[in-house]
Amino acid sequence: MKLKTFFMVIVMVVSMALPSATGVISTTTADASVKYVCTLTKKEKRAKAWIARKESGGNYRARNGRYYGKYQLTVSMLHGDYSKSNQEKTADKYAHNRYGSWQRAKRHWLGYGWF
Repeated sequence: MKLKTFFMVIVMVVSMALPSATGVISTTTADASVKYVCTLTKKEKRAKAWIARKESGGNYRARNGRYYGKYQLTVSMLHGDYSKSNQEKTADKYAHNRYGSWQRAKRHWLGYGWF
């Protein structure tokens, strides 16, 4: 199986497992182009953007100790892939698994000052 085909299969499987979200982020590797498609509601999108502003000012390269990127995820959560698409995908998965939604994640942030 070619590398590009392999990546496309992985993207399909991951996209089925992730919550919905809006926007498309692309990452290009040597042999394949991987796209992460988000389909969040407007309210979820606003809550996600609000958290990103609070965590990093929206900077994908922001660093604070063991936290990295736009959503200040732990380096271990990103598994060495600091690309924009992986940060978006990982943040969506984290928010969905931990809080159930970006709006609930925002409520948590307002109460505790962290995501």
